[in-house]
Amino acid sequence: MTTKAAAKRRTLPASDDSRARFTGIALMCLALVCFCVLDTSAKWLNHHISTVEVLWARYAGHFAISLVFVNPWTTSGLLATQRPWLQTFRSLMLVGSSIANFTALRYLQLDQTSAIMFSTPLFVALCAGPMLGEWIGPRRWVAILVGFAGVLLVTRPGAGGIHPAAILSLAGAICYALYNITTRILASYDSTATTAFYSALVGLAVSTLPLPWFWTAPGEPLVISAMIWVGALGWIGHLFLIMAHRRAPAPILAPFIYTQIVWMVIAGFAVFGDVPNRWTLAGAAVVIASGLYLLYRERRMKAEDSLKAQTGE
Repeated sequence: MTTKAAAKRRTLPASDDSRARFTGIALMCLALVCFCVLDTSAKWLNHHISTVEVLWARYAGHFAISLVFVNPWTTSGLLATQRPWLQTFRSLMLVGSSIANFTALRYLQLDQTSAIMFSTPLFVALCAGPMLGEWIGPRRWVAILVGFAGVLLVTRPGAGGIHPAAILSLAGAICYALYNITTRILASYDSTATTAFYSALVGLAVSTLPLPWFWTAPGEPLVISAMIWVGALGWIGHLFLIMAHRRAPAPILAPFIYTQIVWMVIAGFAVFGDVPNRWTLAGAAVVIASGLYLLYRERRMKAEDSLKAQTGE
């Protein structure tokens, strides 16, 4: 084998890994669009039914769709998991994030809740090292911290105060970070179908328990349609999220959560007439710039690795 041929073969794994990471980033962005529409629908539903009903609709729809496409009768070994307790914990973290976020949406604007949820990458970065062994470098740390500074521009916590519901959004961010980390861990043990099914099953069980005390039968066709819609969005969005984590490390994916603010601002204006102020726009620019820099660093690092492989260093 010639030296040139050997060098070419050595570069293939790096190329495949780079392609997988960029595919993971694309899947993450698609998942975020789904979650934006889900949150918008949930906020709208909060004005028509109780938050518990919104939560139940989100998981009941998710579970129903899961049964149609993937179920224990047609998918062999669907319920078989190597990490049952971790699957349960992951699903509970998702439910906890949903409860906190849906409740906060009763009092906060879409851009406010999403801005607070943008602290998720910080928690992911803190946990990914000790839990996954995926340590990030100082430049990525700076980029994430700059992105968080952009979040502070949006929320301006010291300028006139913020509703106490913001604490719920922060709790939701912590739950969501743990959900992301455990999703990454489970990707090495269980199939995507199994992980998605457990999310729906545990979510439905938890949200159904308090339902008798809060249930009011919806009468408007639009409300019923929206209840079905939030379930579908939850299923599709989290399927994309699981697939994304199979292709890219958690610290690489986490910063792209910042891009969701663009969709939240658009949705808030289109549905609720919320016009973002200059602080919101400035903060959005900072967090987007942070995400773009992280993407640039990813490409540059891969290019450097490929060059080293070709030169045999």
